[in-house]
Amino acid sequence: MKKVLAISAAIVAGWLLAVPAAANGAGAVSFTQTFHNATDSFPSPNPCTGASGTVSVIYNGVFHVTTLTSGIGAGTFWATGTQTGTFTFTPNDPTQPSFTGRFTAWFGDNNNLKNGSETSTMSIRGTGSDGSTLTFHEVMHASVSASGVVNTFDKPSCG
Repeated sequence: MKKVLAISAAIVAGWLLAVPAAANGAGAVSFTQTFHNATDSFPSPNPCTGASGTVSVIYNGVFHVTTLTSGIGAGTFWATGTQTGTFTFTPNDPTQPSFTGRFTAWFGDNNNLKNGSETSTMSIRGTGSDGSTLTFHEVMHASVSASGVVNTFDKPSCG
């Protein structure tokens, strides 16, 4: 599932370099992209057991980016994205349970010429082929202050 967030961040970075549609405001440029019934499959471990396998997702999502292109704040940008949908986890080891369920992922990115922060969350709820449940939540954060102090954390939890 972390790959979904990584892909989302890469897409946003690409959009920041693309030529988006101009928004009303003092040098602000905004871009919004929506996805409906998008699909992806990728190798990923079960986040609670570590069992290796493949995740397949079908999701809807929206991404927003606003960048200041002129004036004293040129280069400042804000980005946010949300994805929600269904997933299937198929383990490589056939003795492990497979899981199906729902997920939601969100990220927010705020950067100016002096500091920045990015936060993301992910929630997963699934039911195993053996009747077990998979409940996972993760909060990740990174920030850099104007003086260069870096603060990061990653708090995954299963239960």
